[in-house]
Amino acid sequence: MTKNKGYEEAVRPVAFASAQEVARLAGVSRSAVSRAFTPGASISPDTRAKVEAAAAELGYHVNHLARGLMRQQTGIVCLVVADIHTPYLSSLIETLSRVLQEAGKVVMVLNAGRASGRVDEALRQTLNYRADATLVLSGTPYRSIAQSCLDSGQRLILLNRDDHLPGTVNLSVDNARAARTAANLFLRAGYRRLALVTSGIGTPSLTARRDCFLATAREAGRQVAVWEGGATAYESGLQGGTELFASDDPPDAVFAVTDLLACGVLDAARHRFGRSVPGEVGVIGFDDIEQAGWASYDLTTFAQPVSDISQWMVRIVAGGIVDEPADRVFEAPLVWRSSVARQL
Repeated sequence: MTKNKGYEEAVRPVAFASAQEVARLAGVSRSAVSRAFTPGASISPDTRAKVEAAAAELGYHVNHLARGLMRQQTGIVCLVVADIHTPYLSSLIETLSRVLQEAGKVVMVLNAGRASGRVDEALRQTLNYRADATLVLSGTPYRSIAQSCLDSGQRLILLNRDDHLPGTVNLSVDNARAARTAANLFLRAGYRRLALVTSGIGTPSLTARRDCFLATAREAGRQVAVWEGGATAYESGLQGGTELFASDDPPDAVFAVTDLLACGVLDAARHRFGRSVPGEVGVIGFDDIEQAGWASYDLTTFAQPVSDISQWMVRIVAGGIVDEPADRVFEAPLVWRSSVARQL
């Protein structure tokens, strides 16, 4: 059977030009080619122009991975994450990847699912690729695999995890302070029947928000109705809000530990029970996702410091933190909107 010539050309493997071929075409040495593509290296403008012209003609590209392996540094930064589809994590990944790429890093996103075992699988992949650093956004790795990463020279950065493994960098948001602020805002605004809605996932961040809100309310002599269950999603907030407002003593203020939950609570209050917001019910969320600013929600919330976390991450990866601890707690600033009555 005779093959079509065009087909053969289409499926033929691409042959990448070598640096030696570029040097031969440009009429320069092999080392001159290397210097031409090394930032800050000493090379005359004329020689650089010859090398770049020859490289363009041959389709030559520098193999940064191979070069990095020779220097024991690949420039790869891995992000281990679950629930990528959620608005907050999508925003964080978008910002992190953009800032890291602008800093000259290669970003790999590894989907870990929700199980801790999947986190360990993802971390093993980072060892195969010899990543310079890995940021774990979801789940807590076992100490053995974390130690393997550290022993290989990889920086391991944990975000919002409660396990402080030796040698890792720990970044977190001040969830406790935000939760205390939420409770005090309700109390100062005159709300009396407080409630809290959270998911059944129980991550360190969500647990801290729940516990500190309840503790602050108890210190003020207030009981809090708690609804807890389901995924950290809009549907859970809608269900939780529906059950709370259908009770014999419905709340007049609800702190939802994420904005997605808060949006569900708001829709339950308004559309299923006809409650006015913030007159009859006040609602506060956490994350400041895009939907929180929509006119239909206009949700008072706490903003995740996505930009600050991303910039700090770049400093860690680039080795720019020398005279201060790499660990850091970031404040989540309050974003006032119309879902809570102003203070009386």
